[in-house]
Amino acid sequence: MSARLIGLLGGALVLAQVRLQSGPMLGYAQMREVALWLQTTGPAQVQIEYADTARPAEKKRTPPLLTHDSTAYTAKFVIGPLEPGRTYRYQVYLNGKPVSLPYPLYFRTLPLWKWRTAPPDFRFVVGSCAFVNDSLYDRPGKPYGGEYEIFTSIARLKPDFMIWLGDNVYLREADWHSWSGIRYRYTHTRSLPELQPLLAACPHYAIWDDHDFGPNDSDRSFWARDLTRKAFTLFWANPSFGVPQAPEGLSTFFEWADAEFFLLDGRTYRTPNRRLTGTRQMFGPAQLEWLLDALKSSKATFKFVCTGSQILNPTTGYENFINFPEERDQLLRLIEAEGIPGVIFLTGDRHFSEVSSIRLRNGQRVYEITASPLTASPFTEAPQREENPYRLEGTLTPQRNFLLLSVSGPEKARTLTITAYNSAGQKLWEKSLSAQELQPK
Repeated sequence: MSARLIGLLGGALVLAQVRLQSGPMLGYAQMREVALWLQTTGPAQVQIEYADTARPAEKKRTPPLLTHDSTAYTAKFVIGPLEPGRTYRYQVYLNGKPVSLPYPLYFRTLPLWKWRTAPPDFRFVVGSCAFVNDSLYDRPGKPYGGEYEIFTSIARLKPDFMIWLGDNVYLREADWHSWSGIRYRYTHTRSLPELQPLLAACPHYAIWDDHDFGPNDSDRSFWARDLTRKAFTLFWANPSFGVPQAPEGLSTFFEWADAEFFLLDGRTYRTPNRRLTGTRQMFGPAQLEWLLDALKSSKATFKFVCTGSQILNPTTGYENFINFPEERDQLLRLIEAEGIPGVIFLTGDRHFSEVSSIRLRNGQRVYEITASPLTASPFTEAPQREENPYRLEGTLTPQRNFLLLSVSGPEKARTLTITAYNSAGQKLWEKSLSAQELQPK
């Protein structure tokens, strides 16, 4: 047998053995297109075949993409043009063969509702701090992660989408300083079996915080942030990774019905905690100016501002925004001065969940909804050590949990309902607030 033939047979054998490593995962959804992500175990040709469920015989296929070692064998499809408000069924093809999965694969485009109907009701999940154990690289002692069934519980509720509020991956000491380590950690976490049905169930949007940015409490000084940024952009399918005013960061934006979402980067521009001189900042002037411009331009009923560190909680000693007092005061002062209604902060990081609220001098309320942790260890001492005077009674949740947010009601009387669930999917508490509370008086 010739060397050339042996090489061809060997290459064919490698291709035959390649399979899905993780995914498919739905990324952002728009009216005319959606994003879809997946990862393979080696180099492969991948395609997506899809059809409107109303016309199942009219199938289309994306152009093939090749997965490469240099991009961790990930592939990201932007599928379009599509029609608004439609449900499509799809099939993944790997090296020309359909991939069989134990759950159906669908994606949905956003409806074209303005000037036509009332805003549609919708539900979405928020959570942060997803630690997946890896005994070879974890610290000795009791495992830090657990209760992975939480992802099954989320998928069971069939949310319209999910927002990951940072610490979606926990980089370890062995990972921080090399592309090999960072890539391994992202792949290991994303490959969790319990996570796969959820990835396919609904669109996913993400921000990062210290553990997927770098070491614990990391900031703009982290030398390898270009590597972790590369991993984030490879493993998520956000609408963008940065905005024109702050392209170095990972800020982005999307809308859903009559709500808008402003996803902020709280790490790329962050001043080191130990700096004694210079201006202290978490978001930086360019990103903050973009946010304020975008909030002021928005006509959305609810304006959800997503970031890792808590915004309203005045407890010092942690990584809360209170440790950047000038920037915090500027943000809240300008929300009031500009008369921006409907602002709700969505935050994570703290290993407990809670809802906080403050009243601005103009009479309007601003809320913060903190959701944490998903699978990392909870801060069980929070009831004794966290004296947040702005916390709504009954919302402190020092256990693994996720929050389901539901927007419903008539156009002029929309309501946001916040429901907390434990990892088994049991309801813990529920709170509702009206859009009217968020208006200047």
